[in-house]
Amino acid sequence: MPAARRRPMSEINVVPYIDVMLVLLVIFMAAAPMLAQGIQLDLPKEPSEPLERSEQDPLIVSIQRDGSMYLNVGNEEEPVSISQAELQDRAMKVLRARPDVPVFVRGDTELPYGSIVNVMTILQQAGAESVGLLTEPPSI
Repeated sequence: MPAARRRPMSEINVVPYIDVMLVLLVIFMAAAPMLAQGIQLDLPKEPSEPLERSEQDPLIVSIQRDGSMYLNVGNEEEPVSISQAELQDRAMKVLRARPDVPVFVRGDTELPYGSIVNVMTILQQAGAESVGLLTEPPSI
């Protein structure tokens, strides 16, 4: 009796791949909120038009309620705590290297208006042509 010949199977069982994909999806959904980075601020909630996406990463200065400032340039992993003198120096270096980089200020709601104007003045002295203010959209 000749041995029975097996024909190659031409189907792929995709069920294990789907199971792995769903597990990865759940892991990423659970981990995504933990990956949010930045400085915790209570931004003013005002209706405004969303900004157009720029190809360049923006220079963002965040000011907390106690007046401490943080600088985030592009996709740095963590914002860096800085003083006013350091802000002008670092902003000047970034603006010399990339003159059309968008510049924004994020200020806490409880922060005095003069503090935000002071930071905007420092940024303009560093070479920023325009400085935008970031807010959060109001919750409906």
